[in-house]
Amino acid sequence: MEVINNCPQDEFDEELTIDFKKILFSLWSRRYLIVGVFVLVFALAVCSTFIMAKKYTVDADLYISKSNNSNLMEFNPYVLSDFDGKGLSIGGTNPLANDLEIMQSPLVIDKVIRENDIRFKKLYGFITTQKTGQYVTAENFVKNISFENKKGTNVITISYKSKNRELAYNIVTSVITNYIELQKEINSEKSKSDKKLIEQEYNRAKSALNKKISSVSGLPSNAVSGSGNLAAMSAFSTSAQKAMSTIQGQYVAGERSRLSVTEDAEKVAQLSSKLEWAKLVESVSDTSKVLVLKAPRQLQEWEQTSPKLFTNILFGVVFGVIFALIAVIVAEITDRKLDYSALSEKIIYNLEKDFTELKMILFANSGKRITLVVFEQIPSNILEKLKEFDNINMIEGDVSKHFANGVAAADDVIVFASIGKTDAKRYKQVKQMLGEMRKNILAEVLV
Repeated sequence: MEVINNCPQDEFDEELTIDFKKILFSLWSRRYLIVGVFVLVFALAVCSTFIMAKKYTVDADLYISKSNNSNLMEFNPYVLSDFDGKGLSIGGTNPLANDLEIMQSPLVIDKVIRENDIRFKKLYGFITTQKTGQYVTAENFVKNISFENKKGTNVITISYKSKNRELAYNIVTSVITNYIELQKEINSEKSKSDKKLIEQEYNRAKSALNKKISSVSGLPSNAVSGSGNLAAMSAFSTSAQKAMSTIQGQYVAGERSRLSVTEDAEKVAQLSSKLEWAKLVESVSDTSKVLVLKAPRQLQEWEQTSPKLFTNILFGVVFGVIFALIAVIVAEITDRKLDYSALSEKIIYNLEKDFTELKMILFANSGKRITLVVFEQIPSNILEKLKEFDNINMIEGDVSKHFANGVAAADDVIVFASIGKTDAKRYKQVKQMLGEMRKNILAEVLV
């Protein structure tokens, strides 16, 4: 079976060649443009540090304790906990998810908005709309506040950035205050509900116990122990047997009543202990489970988060280089004069210094007819040196019938042009014309 190779080896042998010399010459020819753009961008970045409005970030760290909540077994052993021993909730969810939601709820944020008088401003600073002057909604404002749970901890960081450092401090402080107050209210209501439920169950159990105690019947256990003679007579007397059977029945009934009362008494004792815990929880329910590890602080005027001088210097350097390169690319594309990007691979950059390279090309192709396509005047001393070659002729580079006839008989051509002087459009048109005429360009010489 014949195997067809669809990937010829020639495709793998192709190499990506980069003419670094041409790139360096191109950049050098645009050095004034590069320096100008870089300095301009760098200066704008640095000046923006002193022109742009300063922004301040106030933050605080809160430790959320889970040990004084009435439905956690660390505090109340009679209620099933939602958390395992490692502090993670069953199922692997964030143990502080509820606290984060409470912090961001309208119950907290609406109070923050009103305490700090946060209202919709004029659109673009001067256009009055229907919302202008109204309080900002909690859904919109909460997006400006950062709430972050530090990984693996019960610590939540609250931060707010604003141009007004006093406002930033007041908002973070207000969030903490209103969250703590809401937590106190939630804990208080929860503990009251727990106490009420246990107290109702305790009263029902106690009432049932009292009823059973008042209705206890049957003989005590010591009554049976004193009936030994009667048991001996029951072996010979029918009446003694009947009496003994009656005593045994009354004894069983008494034991059943005693066990029932004992069970109810144990239940009442357990509920009584739970009720004591519930009362203890209620007594501390008005305390907060939040510990402020890092309190918000009034920042000094120089403690802005942005803009930073050092950061803007780095931005100025990076973006200065980027915009300078973009400016070079745009200039290469839009320049009406010839630039290095329009040249091919074989280039003689300095005719005076590198004339030997041109002679090598001419000697190597001495058996061919070579036409020199000239866009700019060749120095007279170079023309004198070229007279020793009798297989060359010169013609001005132009899109014309004269030019087409002049290069028609040539085997190869050599192009003479000048960077920044030769018309770029005419140069490209002539090169395209030579390509369509299948004329090989041995070299492009810069004069």
